[in-house]
Order: sequence, then structure tokens, then C-alpha cells
Amino acid sequence: GALAAAALPTVIMLRHLGCATRSVHSLRRAARLIRSATGSRPRALTAAAGTSRRSYPRRGLGRTIFLSMATGGSVEPPASSGRKRHSNRLIHEKSPYLLQHAHNPVDWYPWGPEAFAKAKKEHKPIFLSVGYSTCHWCHVMERESFENEEIGKIMNENFVCIKVDREERPDVDKVYMAFVQATTGGGGWPMSVWLTPDLKPFAGGTYFAPEDGSHRPGFKTVLKNLADQWKRDRNGIIERSNKILTALQKGVAMSSGREAVPPSCPQVMETCFQQLTNSYDDEYGGFRESPKFPSPVNFNFLFRLWALNKTSEKGARALEMALHTLKMMAFGGIHDHIGQGFHRYSTDRHWHVPHFEKMLYDQGQLAVSYTEAYQTSGDKFFADIARDILLYVSRDLSDESGGFYSAEDADSHPSADSVEKKEGAFCVWTEQEIRELLPDPVSDATQTTTMADVFAYYYGMKRNGNVEPAQDLHGELKNKNVLIVRYSPQLTAVKFGLEVEKVKEILSTCRNRLYEVRKHRPCPHLDSKMVASWNGLMISGFARAGAVLGEKTYILRATKAATFLKEHLFDSNTGRLLRSCYRGSEGVVEQGATPISGFLDDYAFVIRSLIDLYEASFEEQWLEWALKLQEKQDELFWDAKEFGYFTDDANDASVLLRLKEDQDGAEPSGNAVAASNLVRLANFTNRPDWTIRSKQIVTTFEKLLNGIPMALPEMVIGLMTQYHPLKQVMIRGEREAPDTQELIQCINAHFVPNKILLLADGNSESFLYQTVPFLSTLELKDGKATAYVCQNFSCSLPVTTAAELKTLLLK
Repeated sequence: GALAAAALPTVIMLRHLGCATRSVHSLRRAARLIRSATGSRPRALTAAAGTSRRSYPRRGLGRTIFLSMATGGSVEPPASSGRKRHSNRLIHEKSPYLLQHAHNPVDWYPWGPEAFAKAKKEHKPIFLSVGYSTCHWCHVMERESFENEEIGKIMNENFVCIKVDREERPDVDKVYMAFVQATTGGGGWPMSVWLTPDLKPFAGGTYFAPEDGSHRPGFKTVLKNLADQWKRDRNGIIERSNKILTALQKGVAMSSGREAVPPSCPQVMETCFQQLTNSYDDEYGGFRESPKFPSPVNFNFLFRLWALNKTSEKGARALEMALHTLKMMAFGGIHDHIGQGFHRYSTDRHWHVPHFEKMLYDQGQLAVSYTEAYQTSGDKFFADIARDILLYVSRDLSDESGGFYSAEDADSHPSADSVEKKEGAFCVWTEQEIRELLPDPVSDATQTTTMADVFAYYYGMKRNGNVEPAQDLHGELKNKNVLIVRYSPQLTAVKFGLEVEKVKEILSTCRNRLYEVRKHRPCPHLDSKMVASWNGLMISGFARAGAVLGEKTYILRATKAATFLKEHLFDSNTGRLLRSCYRGSEGVVEQGATPISGFLDDYAFVIRSLIDLYEASFEEQWLEWALKLQEKQDELFWDAKEFGYFTDDANDASVLLRLKEDQDGAEPSGNAVAASNLVRLANFTNRPDWTIRSKQIVTTFEKLLNGIPMALPEMVIGLMTQYHPLKQVMIRGEREAPDTQELIQCINAHFVPNKILLLADGNSESFLYQTVPFLSTLELKDGKATAYVCQNFSCSLPVTTAAELKTLLLK
């Protein structure tokens, strides 16, 4: 317990980076088994991978089994000539990340049988490099090493080199990340792993500088040493790699035993609350000092804890932590005040200087968080931020087909004639720029004032920039300002002798003008890959916000995206989801030569989004599809022996481990989301077997839930969903009738998380009536739309007014 608590901050940080972090217990177990199997201890490094403000959380320490490998070094890569002298096999791929490497002098292969066969035929080890298109340090390692002719020659002569987009192949990424984490204590991207021809890992790390540093071998040295070691002791390496894989299999295995029972819900809730409280920053919000992450899963838990404890001190504290954090995030530089949406994370305690990439999965989850913040507080500020996020996604991350793109990069060229990209260049401003762009006098002010004065004061701008040198070791943000709200409209109004509404009007005008100016800057790279799971998260964002805010356009956008999923990321012949598709050169949606099958996250997130979309639109096709996908998910991923869902199916022999994700990270774990999905669907369809399956999932993760529930708050929500019976809220009425809409609006106005919502329109031939025969017994009361609320197999008397329904919902 003490060891786990001590390791908790590192584990939490890594999981929010999306590092597929295994639990501290399974990591220690795997590391111990590997040391025992190989007779060696991973050698610690003398230095971490650089000290840049953005580099610190991008990866962990880089150690390996056989060599002491260091990461780090200059982040100033040599200028690229811009010439494309080479083309490798990645030129035929669709992934934006793989295409970024298609002109390296490295003879890259995509993950697949051609590369594996070459390695076996030539008896060469494999160098596996895993990353994603908006990864800053992936770009750095490419410029420093993969574009280097000398290093490329060493790689081509001694290794079969494979590139993997982790967002396309999370299954491959998670297997080798488990190895890197177990043997180094950290992880991140780019991930660099050396494999035997049969794909078993024997050495690994993350980012490597090209040349040797003080006590740190560079990438060139590492390549030469490993190539030499392979030639001298190939059989020994292969033997040790077999032992490593066996140890990994044992170390990451999860088993609760068939006699195990789910943990105590009240106890787990209390522990999770206390762990979040202990890590909470009272002044600036968030759940660690720095770096700080959005952590939507934490808000999900805290809002639901409050809903169960509204009148208690604990409930008030839970609500305060969630709302204060969301408000400070919205004020901070992590929020794009000009272009809307949220950046990936903050490098400091104050939410000020972010890592500037924008990820779709953050936008989808935060849209829900801010919508629920509005529901719980009634404060329109949170509704406005939800609208802000959805505006950004609609404008900048939307494909005409209806799908959502994956991400925007952190780096861009400061100007059209710049050679090198810089992080944040698209988003930051000098004070001089602001004064030149916003020179308009403010006539009502008590002193000579321009719009620039008001804007710079409100957003904390300074002549020499507002970023501390300690946060900008490489000078990319020198004299630049990252906008952060420093004063309220009220204080700003007092400062300049203006009315509050006048200040708000000035700020709005300034933001709009700067947005138009910013559009002419070189844009960050757009990853136009469309991923099923992330589209599911975004559909939930639009559907939930549309229902709560009464915005039908949001519900229509969610519907368009769900239609896109069914058309482009679903195989109707097999009933299976596909992982990803791509925007083609002509703007059409394209698939890869060999489409990648969907993973657990794709099913779980899409199923949840379809339930959310049904409850927002009441179009039965989405609920029907959700049920079919749940059955397919059970078929493909369920572990009938030890329970829980595997991350991937068993059809790809090149994936050596079938893992069960045991932590929430930048995205919630698929098992956690599935635990709640199953309960919701069981209540829609009277499938008690799905309720049992949900309990089996939670039981599988019983040790973690009892020990470190803060590491998987979405699973705690699954446990809460089982423990506190859901309300079945049924509306009998015509969908568009005013009296029906009044009841629906009442339901959406209040935060009642433990419910399902059905609309019975009287069509006895419909899918819903055929699935839930009980609906045929529901009648209109006095000819009016009527609400029925049932719980624990008992139903209340029917009601026809919003006031009566509110009483039943909040009881």
C-alpha cells in the first residue's frame, strides 16, 4: 500500500499522457518477473530525456535490458533542405503519421507480413518506432535521426525498420509499451523498441538524441552496439527475449477468480474521493502540481458523487473541486481564447503554458464535462464553454462526410518564410502585435484607453511576454504572450471606468479581430485520420450538449457523425467496426489497403455515443445499432475464462499479448465504459445477463478498485451504476408535441446520471416496442404527454407536468 501510494503520482501522470500505463502493481510484477527470467536488472539512467517544458511529460526514463541508453540532447534539429530524395514503402500508406516518414532515407516498412518475412529471411532484428502525427518529440527524432543519411544507412544495413501509428494500432503500441514501462519505469513517444524476427522485444526506450552526450549514448551508438551484440550473441538474445515475453505475459495477466465478488461500492467511492481530495490543488484546481491534465474522468466521478450526496459536506466538496477546476481551465492558456477548444495539457500549475496540440478525444470529453457542469450549477459560463468547444470542432475538425478529424499539431511555422516550426507559434502574440491590431480608442473610458489596453490587461499580456524563462528553455516563446484571464470583466471595468457589458463587448470584438488575423498564419498540421472511438466520444459531446442546451443543431451534427460511422467505419457484412479511415487527396473518404478492425475502445465508445444519441434524438435506429454492436463486442473481446474484455480480438497473430486496459488515461478504459454501457443496455432491453457481465468486469479489477480507485474513476462509476439502481424514465407522447418536449426538457435540465430515457410514441410495430413490450401498457393521462418513472421493479404514478416529474427525478 505504501509503495503503491508513493508511485501513484507518476502512474497518474503517465496515464493522462495516454501512455497505456499498466497499474503500478502489474508493472512491478512484470519487471520482477523479467529480472528473474533474464538474470539481469534494468540499468538506471543518469539523466532523463531532456528538460524542456514540453519534453518532461512526453516520455519516461529510457532504460533497456542490456544497454544503458539515455534520452535527451538538443532539440534544435538541423534545418531540412526540403528535398525529397528518398521514398520508402510508407508512401503507399494512408496514415498522416506514416506519410510524414515516407521520404526518410530509412527503408521503413509498415507493420505487416512483408516486414516480418524480411526479418526472418535475412536473420535481422527489427527496429520498431511508434508515434503519432502530432507528437512533438516524434518530429524531433525524425529531423535529428531519421532524416540523417548516416544513421539511415546504419538502420537499413542492420535492422528491418518498422513504423507504427499508435492511433491506428493501439494493440501493437500497448504490447511494446508494457515492455518499455516494465523495464524502464516510464514510457511515451516516440517509442523505440528492438525485436527479434519473431517480434519479441529485447531492448527499448523512447526518444534518443542522435549523438552521444555526457554519460548518454546517442541513437547512432545504440544502433551500432545492438547490431554488434546481435551478431555476436543472437541465440542468447533470442533466448532472453523468449523469457521476457513469458514474464510479460505473467506480469500483465489479470485474474480475479470466479469466486471473487465486486468490491464495496461505498468504500471504493470514499477512497477515490479521498485520493482526489489529497491530490487537489485548492488554489488553481486540478489534481497535481504540474503538469496538469484536463482529467474528464475525474469530473465524471465527482459530479456523480455530488448527485448522490447533494446535502452533505462531501458532496459540496466534490462539486467544488470539479467546478473550480473547469473554471480555472477555461480561464487558462490551456483554453484557446481566440480559436476555441482546449490544448492537450498545461505544463505548469496555473493552467497557463500548454502543450499546444489539440486532440479530438479531449474536446469530446470536455464538451460533456462542461455540459454537466452547467447542469449541476446552473451557471451559463459552463454552457458557453461547451458551445466554444463544439464551435471549434464543427469548424476545424469536421469532414464534409460527417466524421471528425483526430488532432491539430502543437508546432507550426511562425511565418510563411520560416524554415523551422515552433511550438505554439500559431496561438501566441507579442504585445506590439496587439497594439497594432487593436488601436481603436475606447470613448467611454475615464482615461485615454485603446481596445489593446483593455485586452492586454484582461489577458495578462506583458511587453516582454508573459511566459517565464523556466517554462521556455529553448526560447520558442520569448517575448510572446499566452493568453490567460488575469482579471474578471468586473475588475477590468473598474480599472478603465467602464460598464461591465462594455468590457465584454470590447473583448468579444478583439477576439473576433484576432481570429481573422490568425487565420492568415501558417496553420499547424492537421491529422485528418478519423478514428471510430474518438468519433464516438465526440458524438456523445454533441448529443449530450444538444439535449441539455436545447440545441437541435448539435443533435443533428451528432446524427451526421453516427451516419458517417455506419457508412465508413462499419462492415455490414461482418457486423464489425473498423478502426479508422482517412481524408483522401480529393476530399473523399478513403480506407487503407487492408482496413484495420476495430478494438474494444472503438466498440465501447461508439456504443455509449449511440445510447446518448438515442436519448437526445429518440431515433430508434441508434439504440438498435448499439445493441448489435454490444453483442459483437461480447463475441470478439470477452474473456470467458477470467472475465473482462481484451483490448483486441484474437485474429492477429503478430500481436503477442492480449491485454486488458486497467487504467483510465487521456481516454477512459474500454472496460470501464463497457461496465456502464452494459447496465444501461440491460435496462433498455431486459437483459439480466448483461447486468451480470457488468459485475464481472468490475470484479476483474477489484484489486485496483480497492487500492487505487483514483487510477480508474470511470470504473468506479461503473460500480456506482450497479450499486445504485437506475431510474427508467419513460415518456408516452408524440416526439415533437409541445407537452412531450416540455417533459423532455425537464429531464435534460437536471443532472440525473443514474437513469435511462425512453420515448414511447404509440407505434407498436417499432423496434423499441418489440424490444420492450412493457411500453405497450403505457397510456396518455387525460390525453396529455405522460411520464412514468420506474426503479427497482416499481413504478411511480404517471405524471403530466414538469414540476411533478422534477420531484420524481430528484427523489
